[in-house]
Amino acid sequence: MSAIKNRYEFVILFDVENGNPNGDPDAGNMPRIDPETGHGLVTDVCLKRKIRNYVETVKEDESGYRIYVKDGVPLNRSDAEACAYVGVDPAKLKEAKKKDANLDVLLRDFMCSNFYDIRTFGAVMTTFVKGALNCGQVRGPVQLGFARSVDPIVPQEVTITRVAITTEADAENKGTEMGRKYIVPYALYRAEGYISANLARKTTGFSEDDLALLWQAILNMFEHDHSAARGNMAVRELIVFKHDSELGNAPAHRLFDLVKASRKEGVSAARSYADYTVTVDEARVPDGVTCIRM
Repeated sequence: MSAIKNRYEFVILFDVENGNPNGDPDAGNMPRIDPETGHGLVTDVCLKRKIRNYVETVKEDESGYRIYVKDGVPLNRSDAEACAYVGVDPAKLKEAKKKDANLDVLLRDFMCSNFYDIRTFGAVMTTFVKGALNCGQVRGPVQLGFARSVDPIVPQEVTITRVAITTEADAENKGTEMGRKYIVPYALYRAEGYISANLARKTTGFSEDDLALLWQAILNMFEHDHSAARGNMAVRELIVFKHDSELGNAPAHRLFDLVKASRKEGVSAARSYADYTVTVDEARVPDGVTCIRM
């Protein structure tokens, strides 16, 4: 299937209630926070993990929709599949590339056609097995930035108790154990993303079907990822700017500036999505760009 022909920018608005959207392992797993402003952060890696997990769930390793960055699957196992496809021993790949300059393209095309996340986000496909196993580097057409909360957050450390005792010795002396977990009482987050039709055409072949699946995955990325630690998380709105051309008709920052999310007047501490007003200044959308709210 042919690659997409239009450039896109998009804004994702999602919220968390009584949960930890993205813990920081360097800070005792407390919610990530900008220390200067107090705004909460969620990394692009975290969001892409949710998208990968959704695609894996709904496609179940369907041909062309496998996931490269996957729990429990070594990367070099997938890289070795590409080598088998071109008929080269992984241990001799480096020497084979010196003899055939076209191998890099064949390996890249195999990986892009088989793995949805490579076709979408790109990947660094270099691992080490008996020397360098290098299937190349792919810059994906879909890129996400960090999500940032609309307002500053106040993470809370909640003390919990449990009746599950760890050891026999502890069971003789106590009936419960204490623990702690971090939560954000409520926060609305905003993430921004970009889709390059130019990279899709030149490199990965990211198609209209892939795009439709991406929108579906973004809208539902928390629906199969619920846990006690993350509380209630949901994508509230996906705002898409579609350009009429491959290279675009307006700068991305101008389009992002049209989307505003703010607390309603009189709300001192937001505790639900209803406490916010989300607007898009559609009257200022440039010619050649269409705004779609999902």
